[in-house]
Amino acid sequence: MRVYVIGAGAAGMMAAITAAKSGHSVTVLEKNEKAGKKIYITGKGRCNLTNACDNDTFFRSVKRNPRFLYSSYSAFSAYDAIDAFEQMGLKTKVERGNRVFPVSDKSSDVIKALENEMKRLGVTVLFNTKVTGIKAAGAEKVLYTESREGQKAFEADAVVIATGGLSYRSTGSDGDGYRFAKEFGHSVTPCTPSLVALELVQKTAELEGLSLKNVTLTVTGPVPSKGGFKVKEIYRDFGEMLFTRNGISGPLVLSASAELSPIFSKDCPEKTFVHIDLKPALTYEQLDLRVLRDFEANINKNFGNSLYDLLPSRLADLVVRRSGIDPLSKVNTVTAGERERLVKLLKDLEFEVAGLAGFNEAVITCGGVNVKEVDPKTMESKLVPGVYFAGEVLDLDALTGGFNLQIAWSTGVCAGNNIGL
Repeated sequence: MRVYVIGAGAAGMMAAITAAKSGHSVTVLEKNEKAGKKIYITGKGRCNLTNACDNDTFFRSVKRNPRFLYSSYSAFSAYDAIDAFEQMGLKTKVERGNRVFPVSDKSSDVIKALENEMKRLGVTVLFNTKVTGIKAAGAEKVLYTESREGQKAFEADAVVIATGGLSYRSTGSDGDGYRFAKEFGHSVTPCTPSLVALELVQKTAELEGLSLKNVTLTVTGPVPSKGGFKVKEIYRDFGEMLFTRNGISGPLVLSASAELSPIFSKDCPEKTFVHIDLKPALTYEQLDLRVLRDFEANINKNFGNSLYDLLPSRLADLVVRRSGIDPLSKVNTVTAGERERLVKLLKDLEFEVAGLAGFNEAVITCGGVNVKEVDPKTMESKLVPGVYFAGEVLDLDALTGGFNLQIAWSTGVCAGNNIGL
């Protein structure tokens, strides 16, 4: 069969490879000048290509529609992905949190492995070729494209839409796949950025670049409940975070954003807050004693200069302002009530969330082609035979750690394996 894959990203290349192994004539149409532009920047250029976890952990890490992935992940799991890349000549290693990386620590080697495999299997890749539309003419599909050579039309027996979502638009993800899906009658769930920084109401330019390790981040806010919303704890975890010019980022925050993306896609009057426990290893009582000891050791210091042994200087200055205690007062004049207020602040430094940073900063897209309209066993459209979907274009997203790329591998293989069956 003549198979055309739209997009030379993770899902598209894996779908093309799998379809070619099944004996199909495969052509990949890519709007960019090269393949795998988003793969190149993942994992800070190292490419966390999957996660060597157990099945339960994988499905817990998928935040939207995990059940849809049961068939495709069972057929091509993380361990299958590792084996596949090893067979392509890419050596891998497992690091903290079961994250899998190429031994070389170069994302470009992952792309090379996929490109070499496509070349070995005779897959044709046309770069700088933008698909502008697709029409179904009976069993045949016609793809209309624009390139440096002008406008062309390609006739296909099957089409795999693997165009990505809306995140990192500089890599070419501009929502084309959603438009194609809608033209075929598919619905697209609301799209929001995910695995993205949070913007705060109170700007944090003074703290920009400050990294906090070993803190606990808690997020409270509205969740849908019987036609309305109720406020509850949405997320809590321990780890590392980072202040940005307009808010916060880092591993804890990116994971928290995956829980918040659906909330910010709805019109909700309730506010969302982040709470940072700066000293989670200490109980309230233990921290109070620590502060008291610091005060006694610095009895002649002004309160405004008394927290530098406890906190980074820029954060200490913020806490002093938030405490409401006169920074020029001597620490021996700080009352028990003021100290109690200070300790509470150290255990719960609160910021109101203004929203999610934009798609240009987001690792992935939350939302996409409605999976109820796609066969989970084949990735084929339930509405238009011969049209398949794979990767981020679908309403599937997960936490950081290699899970989103695994979704791309699994759905790409599933689509490629089931064409024409």
